[in-house]
Amino acid sequence: MTVKWGLIGASTIARQFVINAIRAQADGEIAAVMSSSPDRATSYAKENGIPLAVSTLDELLGPDIDAVYISTTNELHLEQALAAIKAGKHVLCEKPLALTSADARKMVAAAKAAGIVLGTNHHLRNAGSHRAMREAIAARRIGKPIAARVFHSVYLPENLQGWRITRPEAGGGAVLDITVHDADTLRFVLGDDPLEVSAFTQAAGMASGGLEDGAMCIWRFRSGIIAQSHEGFTTKFAGTGFEVHGSEGSLIAKDVMTQKPIGSVLLRTANGEEELGFDREDLYVTSLRQFHAAMGGEGQPSATGEDGVWSLTSAEAALQSAKSGKSVAIDPKLGGAG
Repeated sequence: MTVKWGLIGASTIARQFVINAIRAQADGEIAAVMSSSPDRATSYAKENGIPLAVSTLDELLGPDIDAVYISTTNELHLEQALAAIKAGKHVLCEKPLALTSADARKMVAAAKAAGIVLGTNHHLRNAGSHRAMREAIAARRIGKPIAARVFHSVYLPENLQGWRITRPEAGGGAVLDITVHDADTLRFVLGDDPLEVSAFTQAAGMASGGLEDGAMCIWRFRSGIIAQSHEGFTTKFAGTGFEVHGSEGSLIAKDVMTQKPIGSVLLRTANGEEELGFDREDLYVTSLRQFHAAMGGEGQPSATGEDGVWSLTSAEAALQSAKSGKSVAIDPKLGGAG
């Protein structure tokens, strides 16, 4: 049986990654795309071989659609997801799920009540590199994890330098764009939850309207692990990376905070250095496979709605910390300060 997808948002990420990932599934088909601009919807559909272009949610959420992928600007996610859930469609939503964790929890509750699969598109969980690190940590190959560092400051490409750096009301800024990913990736790889964050943000010249284009965060996890993360839009020459240091060894990953299945993971212990092999499958193909399985009643999405609440709550706490100058507790049931 074919799963027919509707795209809510004629976006760059859908064109570059998600359309191909849906079509890579044996039962995946893209039936329609929606953009608030009829002209954009039409041209996007033509360029990407999508049979139907529409400009309203009502037109998209017809009986022929089984699932939707939401990649509009952040302030639109809540209304669009709730409408799709009400119409009985499974929902894969870009991060952050909403502008506030309270709204994200509304989405999770609505999906649960309706028996709908809700996933958050945290692509990094699907990287073979991060799964290899998670498995090595779980197997105690570095002993007891003590500390972690994430390097995820990049240069925002010119074609994406729109609402992310100019529109606070749309949920712009580096924290809601990148810190959410880092919080989720730390949770996934460490198998642990953050309890507290202390953060600084900066405006280094790219963002306007009071938005931040860089952030540094210090996280404290339930097990006692401490972690550092650096997010940004303004560093043209910085590589990305992820390190986890334990009592008996270290994992040092390079070029892994990316949408592509690249990079390396080095395990360093008293026995020397070992490069870990890992699956190089497209991250989004992996994600969509898990999402399709979940729609069929097998397992759950690689990142659930609850995972999206966690990452958004963590990002909210980071923003609160940067504003207040104090560390902020993280509680996904309460949102922000716990």
